Amino acid sequence: MPFVILDKKQAKIFVYEKDGRNLGGAPALLGIAIGDKYYPGTGQIKLSQIRVEERTTPAGRFQARLGKNTHGQEVLWVNYDMGIAIHPVVTSNPKEHRLERLRSQDPKQHRISFGCINVPKNFYNTIISPIFKAQGGIVYVLPDEMNIREVFGTYFQTTSI
Repeated sequence: MPFVILDKKQAKIFVYEKDGRNLGGAPALLGIAIGDKYYPGTGQIKLSQIRVEERTTPAGRFQARLGKNTHGQEVLWVNYDMGIAIHPVVTSNPKEHRLERLRSQDPKQHRISFGCINVPKNFYNTIISPIFKAQGGIVYVLPDEMNIREVFGTYFQTTSI
C-alpha cells in the first residue's frame, strides 16, 4: 500500500510506493495554526465557524482514500470525519497568495489552510491521484510540537538491565 509522509515543520510532503520507492516530494500548505491535535466537531461545521486556533493539520497515522469533496472535486481523504484532505492548492481567494506561499522557502509562509494539505496541482494529478486510485494508502503526518513517540508510539520496547 502506498504511503505519504508529511513533514509539517518543513512544510514538505513525500509520496512512496508500497515497496518504499520515493515517487516524489513537493511543498505543502498546512493548517494556519501550529499544533497536532484535532478539535472535535470542526470537520462538521462551516469553515467560517472554525476558530483560527483550531485550524490545525492533525498529526498521526491515517488510512487515506480518494473521494469527492463537497464541490465534487477529487481529494485524498486523510480523515473524512475530521474534514482533512490532501488536494490541489486552492486559489479562489487571491488575498491568501497560496501559489506564492507554496514557492516560499520559509515554512511559516506555508501556514494558511483550515487544516487540509494543499499541494501543487501537477504533483497531485501526476503522483498522488494515480498511486492512491487502486486501493488507498497510509498518510503519516509528523507532529509540530508533540514528541513523535506520543503520536506514533514506540515500535521497539527497551528495558534497562
